[in-house]
Amino acid sequence: MQEHQAATVGGRFEGVDLAALAQREGTPLHAYSANAIRGRIGELEAALAGLDATICYAVKANPNHAILQLMAAAGLGADVVSAGEMWRSLRAGIPAARIVFSGVGKSAHEIAEALAAGIARFNVESADELQLLQLLAAELDVVAHAAVRINPDVDAPTHAKIATGKSENKFGVDIDEARRWFAAREQLTHVRLDGLHVHIGSQILALEPFRLALQRVAAFWRELRDAGHAIASIDVGGGLGVRYREGERAVAAADYAAVVRAALAGFDGRLLLEPGRWLVAEAGVLLTRVLRVKEGAGRRFLVLDAAMNDLLRPSLYDAWHEIVPLVEGGRRMTRYDIVGPVCETGDTFARDRPLPECEAGDLVLIRTTGAYGASMASTYNSRPLAAEVLLDRGRYAVVRRRQTLEEMIAGEQPASHWETP
Repeated sequence: MQEHQAATVGGRFEGVDLAALAQREGTPLHAYSANAIRGRIGELEAALAGLDATICYAVKANPNHAILQLMAAAGLGADVVSAGEMWRSLRAGIPAARIVFSGVGKSAHEIAEALAAGIARFNVESADELQLLQLLAAELDVVAHAAVRINPDVDAPTHAKIATGKSENKFGVDIDEARRWFAAREQLTHVRLDGLHVHIGSQILALEPFRLALQRVAAFWRELRDAGHAIASIDVGGGLGVRYREGERAVAAADYAAVVRAALAGFDGRLLLEPGRWLVAEAGVLLTRVLRVKEGAGRRFLVLDAAMNDLLRPSLYDAWHEIVPLVEGGRRMTRYDIVGPVCETGDTFARDRPLPECEAGDLVLIRTTGAYGASMASTYNSRPLAAEVLLDRGRYAVVRRRQTLEEMIAGEQPASHWETP
């Protein structure tokens, strides 16, 4: 597999001096490498060469406008899970014809907006949603293209909170229910049920779960084909993992594509893929600064100006991120609990982590934060959202300015106008 992790060498990130960047833009600061993202896109496109395949970037991984513009410029589509993500994608230049709408809880308003926009396809996750789609499409006198999301009951070796392919998960329907949908599809006057969809989870570092899930979907596709049900597309989902720590090995795009080719051999429709994390995670870093070193009873705390509201993954998933102090060599190694300033014990990035000795004011880099970093951020503890920058060929652009306190409370107002519903 080609390496497209953003390079940080000698205090520089993709040719940009990090100390100067932090001095100018402040910390905490999310930074993304455009070159690393383009590299990942190219790697996946090369692996899919010869297939009728559309890559639909999973917007939830990082919905920043500049990131979506990179995807649009590369000809990618978008996998969205809300009307907001659809709006972002369209605004960034991704055509509606390359947008698929996934998610177990689409509202009537969201479905109507997506129908009006003319998106390519809905990935339908329940009988209730299918009937609502039929009703709303009929009201608008349009025909919606839909795929049934299959829950293949495959256990992906990943964190329980990001596994989506087991029968006890909320996503998709089993094959027996999907079979009934196709048997009754002639009753759907305004929905063309002509696709299959599967997505078994996120941050998967092994090929076998993908192979097993796709084999089950392929068997169902052949059954449907033999019964006279034409299938125009199969969405194989996303879930490709990335390297967060030493010893982890991500699945190569070419190896993953080989599994897709083998499982779906003979399928002559369109393939859809929904990578998110794999395209952007390793392209991003979070730059933060040491506030102080606190000596506790038996613990030494490295207190950063970044917090769980800037990077939630360690608190939410016990996720491991590489943490690199940008300090001169020769400092002795010591062990720290690396924490933020938020008033939660869960505001912890790492425990008992060996690092070069740090002091207040030192810059620290947290790696692999391009996915589910800024996208999951909040203003908890009334901490304004951090700035985001995009780096490209030795230069950078601010792609989200640091939120001001006034902007943080812009939607709030005093209770001066009372109404009775």
